[in-house]
Amino acid sequence: MINRDTERYHAFTRRALLLGAGKLALFSVLAGRLVWLQVVEQEKFQTLSDKNRISLRLVPAGRGEIVDRFGVPLAINTRNFRAFIVPEQTQDIEKTLDRLSKHIPIPPEDRAAVLGEVGQHRPFTPLLVRENLTWDDMARVEVHIPDLPGVSVEEGEMRSYPLGAATAHIVGYVGRVSQAEIDAVNKPDPVMTIPGFRIGKSGVEKQYDEILRGQAGKVQAEVNVVGREIREINSLPAVKGTRLSLTLDADLQSQCQDFIAREKSASAILMDAHTGEVYALCSHPAFDPEIFSKGIPADLWEELLSSDAHPLTNKIVSGQYPPGSTFKMVTALAVMKAGISPQATVYCPGHYMLGRGKFHCWKGGGHGWMDAVQAISQSCDVYFYEMANRIGVDAIADMARELGLGSRLGFDIPGEGTGLVPDKDWKRRRRNAIWNPGETLNTSIGQGDVLATPLQLATMTARLVNGGKAVKPVLVRAIDRIPVRENVWPDLKLHPAHLRSVRRGMEAVVNERRGTGYGARIQEEGFEMGGKSGTAQVRRITDAMRAQGIKNEDLPWKFRHHALFVAYAPIHQPKYVTAVVVEHGVGGSKAAAPIARDILLAAQKRDPRKNRHQNGEE
Repeated sequence: MINRDTERYHAFTRRALLLGAGKLALFSVLAGRLVWLQVVEQEKFQTLSDKNRISLRLVPAGRGEIVDRFGVPLAINTRNFRAFIVPEQTQDIEKTLDRLSKHIPIPPEDRAAVLGEVGQHRPFTPLLVRENLTWDDMARVEVHIPDLPGVSVEEGEMRSYPLGAATAHIVGYVGRVSQAEIDAVNKPDPVMTIPGFRIGKSGVEKQYDEILRGQAGKVQAEVNVVGREIREINSLPAVKGTRLSLTLDADLQSQCQDFIAREKSASAILMDAHTGEVYALCSHPAFDPEIFSKGIPADLWEELLSSDAHPLTNKIVSGQYPPGSTFKMVTALAVMKAGISPQATVYCPGHYMLGRGKFHCWKGGGHGWMDAVQAISQSCDVYFYEMANRIGVDAIADMARELGLGSRLGFDIPGEGTGLVPDKDWKRRRRNAIWNPGETLNTSIGQGDVLATPLQLATMTARLVNGGKAVKPVLVRAIDRIPVRENVWPDLKLHPAHLRSVRRGMEAVVNERRGTGYGARIQEEGFEMGGKSGTAQVRRITDAMRAQGIKNEDLPWKFRHHALFVAYAPIHQPKYVTAVVVEHGVGGSKAAAPIARDILLAAQKRDPRKNRHQNGEE
C-alpha cells in the first residue's frame, strides 16, 4: 500500500511540475510579448496612435501671378466666394437647398452633384454647393444663415485672366484635377487630391504648373474617433507660387490679336531677331480662359471642339503648314553654299521641263532672266526649280535644318509641332521608296511634304536677318523677379555675302514695284520692312477646273490655299521679325502681308529707342 501511495504521490508531483512549467513558459511568452510591444515597439505604436488621434490637413497655396515684361498682369487670383453645406447639420438637406436657391442660383446639375456626394463622404464633411458667387450673393446668404442650417460661405481664390481671349493660347488656363492626371504621375503632389484643386491645363499655366502652384500649408488637428476635428494643434503656412514674368508686351499682344481677328482663322508671332524674346503670340479664333476656371458648360465645350476654325488650337506652336514660297530663302542660301553665285541667272518662260514633266511657274507668261535677288523678289518658281535640280534635295534639307525647320525648338508652351523637312533618307525610312527628282522641285518652293510651324518660320526669318545667329524663341523673362540668364546664340557660320543677297531680295519683295508684296509695304520713312509671301496649296486646281474658269478663291473655304508672310523691320537694322499665317486666305500678299505690316509698324512705333530716333533726339 505504502509503495503504491508513494508512486501516486510522485506521479502527481511530476504532473504538477510539468503543468507549472508549462504555465510558467506561457506566462514568460506573454510577458515577453508585452515587453516587446510596450518597450521595443513603443515608438511604432505611439505613431499609430497619433495617426488615429491627429489629422493632417493640406491648405492650398495661392497660385503665382503671370505678368508681361512691364509687370502688366496676365494671370492673377481674385476672390471667390463659395457656398458649402454640412449634411449632419441639417435635418433635410433637400429642403435646405430649396431655401438656399431662393437667394442664389443653383443649377439642377449642381444640386444633383451635391445630393450625389452626400453618401460618399462623412456627414460632417462640407460639400461645395456653388462657387464664383458675387458679393451680393454672398451677402444675401449671410443675412439668411439662421434659416439655412448647415450652410456657410467661405472666401477662396479663383484664377482670372485680365486680357481674356487675347492671351488664352499663350498663358493658358487652369482646371480641376482629373483622376487620369493623378494616375499619370508616379508620385502625385498630395494637394492634387484636394476637392476642387486646380492645375494648369494648357500654355504657360501647364508648362510651369509646379512652381506656379507653390507649396501647400499644413494644419495638424486633433480629431475624435469618427474623424471630426476637435481642435487645431499646429499649422505651417502655405507658400505662394512663383511669379513669372514673360517676354510678352501686353499692348502689342492685344493689337496683334485684333489684327488677325479680321480673318476667320489666323495666327501671328512677333519676336526679337537677336534675343529671341517673343513680344506677341496670337492665334484666332480664341476663347475666354476663365470659363475653364469656373467650369465650362458641356454645350460650349462641344461648340469649341466642333468648330472648323479650331479655337482651342494654338496655331503658332502646333499648326503645321507647307511654307510655300517663304521657303525660297532656304533654297537660295543652299544654292549659294553649294558654290553657285547669286548673280547666276536662269531663264523663266513660265514653266520648267523635267523629262516629260511640266512644272508651272505661278506667272504663266514667265519672268524672263532671273538671278537670286530677283527670284526672291518676284518669287520666280522656275529659278528655284532649276537650281534645286542642280544641287539636290539633301543640300536644301541641311540648310532648312540649320535655319530652325524640321524639329522642335524647345519653346515654353506644350504641344509644339516638329514640322517636316523631307530628304532622300527620310523617304527611304518612312515610305521605303526612292526619292525622285520631281519631289526636289516641289521641295524647293516649300510644297510637297515640307511642313513648318509659324514659330519655326519666325525663327528662320530671325536667323536670316540677325547675321546667322542660331536664335530660338524665348518666352520667360524672369522667375520670381530673378532675370533668366540670356542665351548666347551660336554662330551658324553662314557667309555674310549670301545673307546680304537674301535680305536684298526680301527688301525688294515689298519695296520695289515688281515685288510680290509691294502693295503691303510700310510707306512711313524709317519704318520700312522686308519680307516674303507664300501660298500653301491645300487642294490642287486641275486643268479641267482652270478650263472652266474656276479659281482657288471660288472653292469652299476649307479647300482654299493658306496665305503666309514672313517679315522683318527696320530694313537697315533688323530688330523685329514676324510670321503670319491666314488659314485658307488664298494669297500671302493679299491676306497675310497687310497683317505683318501692321504688326511691324505697331512694334516699331512702340519702341522708345525708335521714337527718339524719329524725333531727332540723341
